Amino acid sequence: MRIVVSGTHASGKSTLISDFASRHPEYEVLGDPFEELADEGYVDLDAALFRAQLEIAALRLEEAAEGSNVIAERGPMDFVAYLEALDRLERRGRSSASSRAGLARAEAVADRIDLWVLLPLDDGDPIAVGEDEDPELRAAMNDALLDLADEAGLAGAVVIELTGDPKARLVMLERAVAPSPRSESQSESAGI
Repeated sequence: MRIVVSGTHASGKSTLISDFASRHPEYEVLGDPFEELADEGYVDLDAALFRAQLEIAALRLEEAAEGSNVIAERGPMDFVAYLEALDRLERRGRSSASSRAGLARAEAVADRIDLWVLLPLDDGDPIAVGEDEDPELRAAMNDALLDLADEAGLAGAVVIELTGDPKARLVMLERAVAPSPRSESQSESAGI
């Protein structure tokens, strides 16, 4: 199963993926695309940075074989949401053309996602962030991502929102990836 875990910064993605991977070593973990850009000299949270990360996220989905077990921290829609958040906040370097192009690229690889996991900001179990985390951008990205999840063409990917503390999120994710008893019995009766 190809899983993408999405959410704004400091929403619990890394914790969820780490907890899941420790219990499911058969899954390859694809870290945050930003890690691949650490030596590229990006300084600001701007459109150029988000476009570069969007392309990395799209390419690695294209490279993940159908039927492979992969869990990715962030997918292309994360960065479309960041581009839209920059536009909503009227930040320097924003471009609605970048958002549209990013959305087209994200939708083009959507069929490579089996399960899209959204981690919305949760007032019930908030993760505190400092001003250095740009809380305004964090909130705007969260809102844009949730809007995209409602509107975007996702080519049949299952979409789930997980809220609560880390343990509750892990339980919900494990339920979502567990084969249903019906599909197991269908496989057995089909001789698979």
